Amino acid sequence: MTDFLNGLLRLRRGAWEMVATVLIALGVLMMMQPFALVIFSYSFGVTLIGTVAFVIVSHFPE
Repeated sequence: MTDFLNGLLRLRRGAWEMVATVLIALGVLMMMQPFALVIFSYSFGVTLIGTVAFVIVSHFPE
């Protein structure tokens, strides 16, 4: 856990890629749920933020 937090604080690729990947997966799950229209309406934004974050983070040092 401390390695993960150190990676976030030191702007390392591994930890931030995991955060971006979780955002992408969360956005897709939000898009596929049939219960709440509010959650569905935010799904595209969450997926987009995760995708842009992944592209930016892929340039961070390991």
